[in-house]
Amino acid sequence: MQQTDLSTYNNFPFHPGGSGLKRLLWFYVNAIFLKSSFQPSSRIKVFCLRLFGAKIGNGVTIKPGVNVKYAWHLSIANHSWIGENVWIDCLVPVNIGSNVCISQGAVLLTGSHDYKKTSFDLITASITLEEGVWIGACAVINLGVTAASHAVLTSGSVATKNLDTYSIYQGNPAVKVRNRNIA
Repeated sequence: MQQTDLSTYNNFPFHPGGSGLKRLLWFYVNAIFLKSSFQPSSRIKVFCLRLFGAKIGNGVTIKPGVNVKYAWHLSIANHSWIGENVWIDCLVPVNIGSNVCISQGAVLLTGSHDYKKTSFDLITASITLEEGVWIGACAVINLGVTAASHAVLTSGSVATKNLDTYSIYQGNPAVKVRNRNIA
């Protein structure tokens, strides 16, 4: 029976974009201005993200402790909220629509590994959170998932498949539990 051999791991042909210098600079800017709890200003965080190529709309709130892997792969539309300690692992594009709430401790993962290969190859796929989506505290969105308009992923749940419009999902893996009705 074959076994995993991490000595054979090679993430070719993946390239995160940006030069080596840009990635190095982003590592420090992210650590100092986004991940740090000492910098509470959303305006400064938005400025830093835009400086490194992120597309950020108006009225976006970014709380302390947010970690963004590669800013140039991030797009956030107007009036969305990113809560404390959110981890946006954007190896490839992450698109966040308007009026989206990503609650504290949530994780957006665009990368994983092919456990069927001995070399444990990197696999990536984009994430899209459409308008009005709410991702609950400590929830996980896996690679390739689209959360359609006004879908909800409850706290601690894990989305492994697309979420339908105006639907509430719960569990691991997340399943639809009811419709979302907004008064």
